[in-house]
This record gives sequence, C-alpha cells and structure tokens, in this order.
Amino acid sequence: MSMRLAKNAARGCFALLAFALAYALTAVGEIETHLALLAPMLPVAGLYTLIAVGMDVAFRTDRSAWRFTSLADVIAILRNSTLAALTLLLLVFIFERAIRLPRSTLVMTWLLDIGFVTGARLIRRALHERSLGGLLPPIGHAAELPHDRQGLLIIGGVDEAEAFLRAQAKDRESRFSPIGIVALAAGDAGREVRGAPVLGDLTGLSDILDRVLAGSPRLDAALFLCDPASTPGVTAEHLGRLKAARAHLLRPSRITELGEADGEARSALVSISVEELLARPTVRLDATEIRKLVSGQRVLVTGAGGSIGSEICRQVAALGCAHLSMLDASEFALFNIHRELGDAHPRLERRDILCDIRNAERLRAWAVAEKPDIVFHAAALKHVTLVENHPCEGVLTNIVGTWNVAEAARAAGARRMVFISTDKAVEPSCVMGATKRLAETVVQTHRERASRTRFSVVRFGNVLGSAGSVVPIFKSQIERGGPVTVTHPDVERFFMTIPEAVQLVLHAVAKCEQAPDGRAGEDRSGVYVLDMGKPVKILDLARRMIELHGHVPGRDVPIVFTGLKPGEKLTESLVDESEMARPCGPGVIEVTQRRPTPGLTWTQLLSLEAIARRGDPDDVRASIFELLDRARDPLGAPGRRTWDDDRPAAAFAAQ
Repeated sequence: MSMRLAKNAARGCFALLAFALAYALTAVGEIETHLALLAPMLPVAGLYTLIAVGMDVAFRTDRSAWRFTSLADVIAILRNSTLAALTLLLLVFIFERAIRLPRSTLVMTWLLDIGFVTGARLIRRALHERSLGGLLPPIGHAAELPHDRQGLLIIGGVDEAEAFLRAQAKDRESRFSPIGIVALAAGDAGREVRGAPVLGDLTGLSDILDRVLAGSPRLDAALFLCDPASTPGVTAEHLGRLKAARAHLLRPSRITELGEADGEARSALVSISVEELLARPTVRLDATEIRKLVSGQRVLVTGAGGSIGSEICRQVAALGCAHLSMLDASEFALFNIHRELGDAHPRLERRDILCDIRNAERLRAWAVAEKPDIVFHAAALKHVTLVENHPCEGVLTNIVGTWNVAEAARAAGARRMVFISTDKAVEPSCVMGATKRLAETVVQTHRERASRTRFSVVRFGNVLGSAGSVVPIFKSQIERGGPVTVTHPDVERFFMTIPEAVQLVLHAVAKCEQAPDGRAGEDRSGVYVLDMGKPVKILDLARRMIELHGHVPGRDVPIVFTGLKPGEKLTESLVDESEMARPCGPGVIEVTQRRPTPGLTWTQLLSLEAIARRGDPDDVRASIFELLDRARDPLGAPGRRTWDDDRPAAAFAAQ
C-alpha cells in the first residue's frame, strides 16, 4: 500500500509540474496577461492533478511495477493522460466556458505529462536492467572482452535472442558477453539486438564460424535457442567445430530441470550433452496433465539410482510431488540421487531406502510404511550380455522382483503402479528380453485381480546415455583415438534421450489416469509404447559421434565390426504380431492383444523362482522360454485362470 501511495504522489507531482511548466511556456510574449491569470489557474492546476491521479487509480495503472515498464504500460499512460486532459477541458468548459484556459497550455500539459511519467518509468527500468551504461561512449577496443566475461554466440530467432539478452542484462552474476547472433531468418542480417550484431542466418553458418573462430573477441560458448539436433542448417560438422574449439554448447533449461536452492532459481542455461545432439526431434508435450498426475502425490521409485529411475525422481520432484521415496539396492547410486535432489529441492520430503526388490518381506514393509500413491518400477537387470550369462539373476530380479513390487503396491494401497519395460520384450531372442516379457505378464496378471491399485506397462527402446548404453562406450573409444567398435553394419535400434523417455512415461500414465478404470478388458489395455520414431543405424550413430568430436570417420578415428553378440538381433520392434497398436496421445501408443492370452500363475512363478535359486542356467533358460511359448499359444492353456485362488497373495511374499 505504501508503494502505491508513493507512486500516486509521484504521479500527482508530474501532473502539477506538467501543467505549471506548460503554462509558463505558453506565456512567452504575453507575460503580463498570464501573470494576471496565474492565481485563478492554481485551482485548475490542482484539479488536473486530482484527475490525473484518479485516472491512474481507476484504470489500476498505479499497480504496475515501474521496473518492468513495457509498451503496454506506455499505451496506458497515453490513454490516462488523454482522458485527464479531455476531462479537465470538459469541466472548465462547463463552469466558465474555458475562457481563462489557453488551449495551447492544455496541449502542452498533455505532452509534458506523458513525457514526465513515461520518462520516469523508463529510467527506473533502465536502472533495473543496468542499461544506462549505453549512454556512455565505448572505452577501449570494442572487440575486447572483460577478463571475467565469456564470449557468447547466440543461435536462434531474433525475438528469442532479444528476450534472452534482456534477461541477461538484469542478471548481475551473468558471466557472458554476446559477440553476435546467428538468426533463423535471412532478413535479420545486419541488424543489432541490444548491442549484439546479427552476423547472418543459418545458411551461412560455416562462414560465420570461420570469422568468429579466427577473429576477436574470443568464442567461449554457443547458446542454441533452437534445438540443434533438428534445426535445418546445423550439422554435426558445425557442432564438431565448436566442440573442437573448446566452446561450450548451451541451451535454455527445461521446466523439469529447474529447481530451487535456498529460494533462488538455478541457472537458466545448461550444457548440451552428446546424447541430445544425437537424438531425434523431441516431442513437445503439455506439462499440465503430467503436473496434475504428480503434484501433491506420494511417489515411490524402485531403481531410483539408475538412469531411468533417477530421471523419474528428478522430474516428479520438479513437478511438485508431496513426498518421494527412492528405493535401490546400490548404496552409491542411491546416495548420489538423494544428495542431488537435496541440493535441487531442499524443501522436498524424501526418503532413501536401501532395499533389494528380491526381498519381498522388507519391500512390502517399506511400501506399507511409505504409503505411496504412485509406484514407478524401474529396477531391473538390463544388460543383454550379462543377463544372458546369468539368467538365474535375471529371473530373480526382473520377474520375481516385479511380482514383489506389484504385491507391495497392492498392500500399500497405491493408486497406480507403472512398470518400465523394453522393446527387447517383443519377440524376445535373449534372456533379458524374455524376463522383461514375463514381467509384463506378471503386471497383466495383477491387473485382472480386483484391487484398488491400477497396473500398467510402458515399453520403449534404447535411451541415449543410459548406463551400459552404446553412446558412453563410443565416447570413450573416440577420446582414446579409436577404434570405434560396431557389432554389424546393418544393426539398428530405436533411440531417445532419457529426459524425453521419462517425460513420455509420465504422459502415458497421465493419459491412462483420464480413463474411468485402467483394468484389462475395458477401454484401456494397460500397455503403452512410446513412439520412438524411426530406428537409427548404429553405424550412422558412430559416424555422427565422431563428427561431433571434430574428427573425420574412418580417417581420424577408424570403425571396426565385431559381430553380433549372443541373443542380439539386427532390428528391434515395439509391437509384436499378436498385438494391435493405436495412438492415444502425442508420442504415446496404446497396445492391445489380438486374442486373450494366459497370465502367469502363482504356482508357475514359485516353480520358476525355485529353479533360479538352484542356479542351473540351462534349466532356468529352458523354463523361461517354455513359459513364453505358453503365453504365445493360449489354445493349450486351461481357460483364463491366472491366480490360484485357494492360496492367499501373502503366501508368496512369505516364501
């Protein structure tokens, strides 16, 4: 309130000063006449002051912050001053036919009033944005940067560049000085935006980089306001040249990457990872539905220290979950994600749970104690070769562990359990894929039982940069000078970045939440597939990575082929022949079975667990694929019985 009173007082002073100065200026040549009318004009000046302040109050202009003055505020000032002048003229005309008020005084008052108010607001904004330094002539050589500043090349639309530079001007801790802008449109070349020259457009990016990298000031960072992976004109060669020149590649942070520490927003710029440069164009999603799914909810994430699990934790924390329970069997991974979220979201209630999902009793106890609303099950053994060599471990973690998590979610009364699956579960040729497909069957089995908990599966392909993925391996090989090893020249895989995959997982679950019920047999199948786009050849991926490091494939870094590994296929699929797919939202596909298939009975699971615990890899491998064959051919299965009703669910947890 005190601030508004101060603004109204200042507004009154400007109006009174404008009227007095206008009257004095229009008195030139008629000083004696105007001096005689000076006393009668004092009430008129006071009346104009009251009208001007009243207009600001009536139109709520006095509520706007001067330091954020915009064109809309200037238009409002013009409107208020015009109405104030016309109102004064009308009142003076009614009372005395406006005989003693010179028309030139009224016009001059209108102009001066607008100038005083607008000027004061613009000076306040200039002080806030530290823009008054532009009034002074440049000192020294314009191409020289202060020692504590980094030269920044901005690539993107001129409007976005102006908004960024305006925000940077207000940031007292900014370490960047713009040296130029590469615009998206050719017509912007030659202009200046807040002192930064527009060097050209993307069609001439190579020439611009030649000039910038060879000249002065130095280039320390390149900010991409557009997506470099999907912007025409930006090639791997351009990005490789920037990285070879040791320039940092930056982009604005996304909503799920913003956090708070000590009440202040984290940096709005983040480094672009190699994974993002390799990815396909990302799907743009409305965060409103995802926020509604997570905001205010208690969330439990298994495998919270892994690549997917940790990203789920980051995104649900950024979307405002009420409580986050992070469960993992790896002490170091759990410690890292717990500390990271503690720094990024100090006000978030969270708990780290060191627990193995194979231990049904402890898992159930933790779930009941945490009382989650949503359970994301990302814990799994996912490395194809390792699970192929250790099939018993794959069964105990991927199949039995999934059953334990489902039972724990039911016991805790969770509203939703989401199982993270893989494209290798489709027509599996490896043990890892087979265990994940049987884990999907476990989730489908629980869907058919009457329960408050709704179960769903989200299936997607490879993620760039995950633990054990091909990208970190290639990166390490390139940094050593090669060779880069590829299994086969024709092998191809689906790829997306970890943040995009998790965002689509949350989006798929949010879509499912909109249905009245998520149980099988109704309008929702419970199995969702992320639209991964077109598969990417691993050979092309290797070549692009070499180029992104500023090298020439085959010349600077050789590529050698090692042959397919056991259980590895040339291509993967997200849907098999027994399934039908239909889009149900941007980037999300719903999968339904063409015909009913049998689930996994409690007896079958108990038998498979006993075989796995005996440690016979050949026996457990045969049992896995035998169960898969039964699931594929329901004709020999006795009905749709998926649960031994004479045995309570708790009996399995006690085994």
